[in-house]
Amino acid sequence: MMKVVICYKLVPDVSNVKVKADRTLDLTECEWSISQYDLNAAEAANRLVEANEGSTLTALTAGGEITENSKLRKAILARGPHDLTIVRDDAVASADSFATAKVLAATIKKLGDVDVVVFGEGSGDMYVQQTGNMVGAMLGWSTVNSVNAMSLSDGKLRVGRLIEECNENLEVELPAVISVTSDICPPRIASMRDILAAGKKPCQVWTCEEIGAGVENKSETESILAPVQTDRKKIVHGVGDEDHVNAVAAQLRALM
Repeated sequence: MMKVVICYKLVPDVSNVKVKADRTLDLTECEWSISQYDLNAAEAANRLVEANEGSTLTALTAGGEITENSKLRKAILARGPHDLTIVRDDAVASADSFATAKVLAATIKKLGDVDVVVFGEGSGDMYVQQTGNMVGAMLGWSTVNSVNAMSLSDGKLRVGRLIEECNENLEVELPAVISVTSDICPPRIASMRDILAAGKKPCQVWTCEEIGAGVENKSETESILAPVQTDRKKIVHGVGDEDHVNAVAAQLRALM
């Protein structure tokens, strides 16, 4: 019997991002959704809970106004969690990884008696891949990232990691913070029944003041710009003889 927490982030749909003339990004037409990597993590956490009778799964997120969206609340609850905890604070919406980790760590402490916290490998917007590790360090718990398999045995968490060309199997003491890769398992597709049931699951909302943690950024983002667009050179070489092959090779060398 365990208490598991799945942390997730709400991100804008990148398929609707527009690039302005000054190369800044226009997100006004973007819909919001759960980060794709967190959907894999949610399913991995759900499977861990289902395999251990009596265990519970709590979803946890922090952010600004978008966290009030009922559709997005149902979207995570329909994928298995028994309840949802939200830290609602506008300052979190622009928080860096350190500040976000501090808020999440404080919330996990307030939830109490948590055995396992699961993160995705990164977020669908910035993909920094640091938050999970920092939360583990702040809590002082066992922390492992790049996990592609996990199960509970004899009160310990067994995790698998793919390190270059070898598989690493670890036995981790609880409590633990685990960041899983996107190939650990495919995310489930919520049925209409799951979505309807999600609306009846409990959801509690706390402020940063209530969890005892303020937003303290350790870094500042100066700008986020799209790459400079360049026209194709439109250099065409024929094929079939050595001169053409040499011309192509010379052109490639010039570009290197």
